[in-house]
Amino acid sequence: MSVTLHLPTVLAKLADSRVVETDGATVGEAVAEVAARYPNLAPRLRDAEGKPYPFVTFYLNDEDIRFQGGFDAKVSDGDELTVVPAIAGG
Repeated sequence: MSVTLHLPTVLAKLADSRVVETDGATVGEAVAEVAARYPNLAPRLRDAEGKPYPFVTFYLNDEDIRFQGGFDAKVSDGDELTVVPAIAGG
């Protein structure tokens, strides 16, 4: 399934683009495919076991994947996946 992955500016520099086209049947497969293409981006998207970090939120078509099965959430052609990392400050 063709999925469009939207990256925030802070991560886009690691992929040389804010938008990346990817494939996969699930969110996890789509993220894994992007991680394989952009090894410097990989550790920012998921942990060493391939699981999502608690401080990085993924939205599938504007819905938080944590409420759709996490990385096991199914994707369809044309879906949009957006990465939103937590920002801390003081």
